[in-house]
Amino acid sequence: FFHFYAGICSALKLTVPSHTIHGIEGQPLHLTVDYNFNATASEIQIIWLFERSQSNPKYLLGSVNQTVVPDLEYQHKFTLVPPNASLVINPLRVSDEGNYIVKVNVRGNGTTAASQKIRVAVDVPVTKPVVYTEPASGVVEYVGNITLKCSVEKGTRVVYQWMKNGKPLRASPTYTFS
Repeated sequence: FFHFYAGICSALKLTVPSHTIHGIEGQPLHLTVDYNFNATASEIQIIWLFERSQSNPKYLLGSVNQTVVPDLEYQHKFTLVPPNASLVINPLRVSDEGNYIVKVNVRGNGTTAASQKIRVAVDVPVTKPVVYTEPASGVVEYVGNITLKCSVEKGTRVVYQWMKNGKPLRASPTYTFS
């Protein structure tokens, strides 16, 4: 972004490591933001907003110079340590999934603004799988079928892989998967 004020050019560069960041439910998540500008600043303002799909952005917290102004509803969850523009979400919950918008305003000889959007996806760790057999005895002599069923209580993006003697099982006339 280049803005011209009274013939003086000042550029504000705002960078984020990625536009999509995956976090783990229950863990802290750092949204790292860097900014720099080539002018003298009398005031630096940082604002963080959160938006879910089909809803208006919510103000989370902001700062002017070293003073942080939180939204009282969220003050125990989000941390900002100015002049650093990075945001810490702690702890991360599934309901925190959505877009986080950071806006930086720099006032010097005129005001320059820049913003970035980061999509946060929340991953839920997979719980230990439970395997049970039908019939429950688990003994099949020569004829008949046995069904092994596997399930997990919690987890996002769960992928199942059956193994025999440490090697992946493939579908065959002997094995079928559903």
